[in-house]
Order: sequence, then C-alpha cells, then structure tokens
Amino acid sequence: MTSQSTLQSVPALGTHPASGSNPSRAETREQLSKATYDLLVIGGGILGISTAWHAAQSGLRVALVDAGDFAGATSSASSKLLHGGLRYLQTGAVKLVAENHFERRAVSRQVAPHLANPLTFYLPVYKGGPHGAAKLGAGVFAYSALSAFGDGVGHLLSPARAQRDVPELRTENLKAVAVYGDDQMNDARMALMTVRAAVEAGAVVLNHAEVTGLRFTRGRVTGAEVRDRLSGEEFGVNARLVLNATGPWVDHLRKMEDPGAAPSIRLSKGAHLVLKRTSPWKAALATPIDKYRITFALPWEDMLLLGTTDEEYTGDPAEVAVTEKDIAQILDEASFSVRDQQLRRELITYSFAGLRVLPGGPGDTAKAKRETVVTEGKGGMLSVAGGKWTTFRHIGRTVMKKLESLPGRPLGEDFEPVSALPKKLPLPGIANPRAVAHRLLVDGPAPGPRMAADTARHLATHYGSLAFDIARLANEHPELSERIHPEAPEIWAQVVWARDHEWAQTVDDVLRRRTTLTIRGLDTDEVRGKVQDLLDRK
Repeated sequence: MTSQSTLQSVPALGTHPASGSNPSRAETREQLSKATYDLLVIGGGILGISTAWHAAQSGLRVALVDAGDFAGATSSASSKLLHGGLRYLQTGAVKLVAENHFERRAVSRQVAPHLANPLTFYLPVYKGGPHGAAKLGAGVFAYSALSAFGDGVGHLLSPARAQRDVPELRTENLKAVAVYGDDQMNDARMALMTVRAAVEAGAVVLNHAEVTGLRFTRGRVTGAEVRDRLSGEEFGVNARLVLNATGPWVDHLRKMEDPGAAPSIRLSKGAHLVLKRTSPWKAALATPIDKYRITFALPWEDMLLLGTTDEEYTGDPAEVAVTEKDIAQILDEASFSVRDQQLRRELITYSFAGLRVLPGGPGDTAKAKRETVVTEGKGGMLSVAGGKWTTFRHIGRTVMKKLESLPGRPLGEDFEPVSALPKKLPLPGIANPRAVAHRLLVDGPAPGPRMAADTARHLATHYGSLAFDIARLANEHPELSERIHPEAPEIWAQVVWARDHEWAQTVDDVLRRRTTLTIRGLDTDEVRGKVQDLLDRK
C-alpha cells in the first residue's frame, strides 16, 4: 500500500475553481441561505434525489439537504437489484411487473448502462418446496414475456447444467432450475451519479446538514432551519414548497409541521450479509422460502451478497442494525440452496440493514406492496414515502406531476412540465463500460506501469466515462495510481475524486459509499487514517 509520507506529497487537488471541483461547504451554506428556492427537498435518499433531478431539469430552483450522507441509510442498504418483481406475479400484479420491467430496461440500457449490469437468476425447485417445477417454469416464461423477452426466454434447466455456473449450488433433492433475467447495480454509486445529474441541472445540495425546524409563513411551510453537522453552523433555507423525502424519518418531519399528525408509514427491516466467494458464480440464486418470500444469493462486487430478512421494525431508524438473529436466519435460509462451505461465518466481511418504508396499516410486511405514497400536510408540505429502487425515475416524475398540479400552483407557471422532459435522460458518465475499460488499459501512461485489469473494470463500471478523469489524476500524481488495499481494485485517486467531486466528507462516506472497501472488510485502521489525511487536506 502507498505509504503515509508518499501520500502527503499529494497537493490539495481540485480546489481551484478551474478544476471543476464542487464548491466548499461554506460556499454552499451561503448559497442556500441567501436565495429563495422553488423547491426544498429534505432527504437525500434516492426518492429525494430523483425528485430534485427532475425538478432541476424542469427549470426550477432546487435545494436538497440530508442529515447524513447521500444514500446514507435505506438507499445504500438494498439488495442491489433492478428487477421486475417476480413474486408480484402470484398476486396478479401483471401491470406492475410490466411497468417495473420498462423502468429496469430503461435504466440498464439507456439511462445508466455504465452502472447496471445484466444478471442471470436461477430459481431452484427442490422436492417438497413451496412451488412446483411446472408452476415456476410457467412463471419465469410469463415474467420474461412481460419484459418482451429482452433478457431471453424464461425456461427450465437441469440441475447439472446449473451447477456448472454456480458450483456452490446444493443439488440434493433438486428437481429442476427455473431461469430468468434481471439487472444489478451498486446502489450507492447509482444514487451519487443521480446527485451529480441534479447538480449539473442546477440543484444546490448539502449532505450532513440536519433540519432542526421548519419555517412558516401564514401557517404554510416555507423553508427549514438547518444545522451543518460538521461545522455546527446554523442557517435557514427559504422555499416556495418543501418536500419531505426523509424515508424512515418521514413522520418525524410531519410532526414538525403538525404535532398532531397521525403516523402514515410502518417500517420493515431488511438485513444482508456480504461474504467472500469460495468459487466463481456466473448466475445468482433466488430461492423460494415460502409462498411469498425469496432469499437471494447474489454475486456482487466480486463478493457474495445474501439476504434479505423482512420483519416489522418499531425502533429508532438511526439505530437499525444487523443482529445475531438476522445472521442466523440469513445463513439458515441460504442453506436451502447454497452448500455449507460457502456459508462459513469466517467468510462474512460485512453486514448491513435497511428499512423499507411501507404504507401504514395492518398485515404481514412481506405481503405489503412496495408502493409510493404522496401526502400533503396541514402546512402544505408534501411528504413522499415508499417505493423501490427499480422505479426511482418513475417516482421522481410522479412526485413532480403532483407538485405541478397542487391547488394554487405554488410552483408558478414558469417551468417545463415533467411530461415535456426527455423520457430516458442519461446519468453522467454514460458510456459502454467494456469500451471504457479497454481504453483505460490501452491508454496507460507510457513511462509508468499499466493499470491493472480489475482496476480498469472497476472504474469503468462505477464511473463510466468519468473514469478517464480519475485515470488522468492518477497519471499526474503516480502515488494516486496505487491500490488503497492490495485486495481491492480501488486506487487512491478515487479518494481524492470522492473528496473534490462527490461530496465525501467523512471516512465512511468514502469507504462505505464511494468505494467498496468497507463491504469487502478492508477498511483497516491504516486505510482509514490515510483516507482521513486526504480529506483533511481539502
């Protein structure tokens, strides 16, 4: 690894305006406090980010703040899938699955092909399991038909053929394997690129900025009081309209608007485990646990992602965590279809839990619809909650349509309606990732060592064409071309890039959400110290 003294020779890069780096937090605070915005979005999860992106594209003056990091809670704790929702078919939600497939294909083909990749799923059918082979075979065929067979035709496969692609597949009592296609992503990277798109469209954003109170004008919510959690500085933001997109905290903010507001949501905890792989996986496993639930074993970021749980959560959202009970449940359910040698506890590198936001009301959380609910409060604040990652663009458009049609038209008339915007506007860095990786390998610095193939692939699939800017940074400062940790593909240039161009303020911002060091279990004290040193020299 790069020595501390070597990294200290790196100047505070990207701080000159000509470099195109982000404005400082002080500059952003001043900007937020001096202007009156058309829309203030509170909450930097994917729902808030997507709405801010679409609102800025419409020509509105938009501000977005989050008490933590962008995608710092639920939005970076998903199963990392863009999917149609196979399990919805058994409830008859055919139209919903078709809509999900449309959004999934749009994101993975036109909007962010550099951040999403196709993934083949094997659905094992065991003797005595909750579903028979004929039913699942028909199900995956119908599922692929609703996707216009864009990922091939859903079909059945022999156990022997499936095990060639997934060596750790348990074959005892395995009758058949149903096959279908979906897509996968790194949710934190997708969210950050959407923040970047919103900013490029004119939005002003600040993370680690907590709303401590709301501003009112004649009984209407017209802004918020904000405290910078890093500097302690307090300031206010004025806005014609405020959107509460705080996810699990949505009712907390609604009570700031109206202390008598009744609860509008309930929470379901989903826990996941990340493990080192004991062999290559060319497909993912989606194993039915009962009539409604499926457990996933997903090859992801050179690791294996297992999950998820689904149980009601009534505690403080800030304290959600993976428990011993969660770990035991996930490993136990994975063992239905995954061999024991892949499920050894010493292979676990990381665990995480997120909270699904579900509409309020009784019933089993596993059966509840993942729908988005938009409500208007007593003071005119809009609250949006629920939904799934796959439809993040659709949710942003839906919220914008609601804002456009509010009585009295608080946003005015002088903006482009969301229906007039391009239907599949790409995210920054859009490019063919294979072509980007090839260029990174071919165009390496003549005097220095060529970029490693895994680093080139990693940069291409996490930044798209922006990877060339990171490579340029590494070429100009060769010490930044070295790996952060020998067992991970990331290089030090990504830390500087995260600091100057991706709003990274803390070590966890860098290691958990801008890179994959934490999920790989490689965020050692030494690595954390060096990252902090680079952050301090902004």
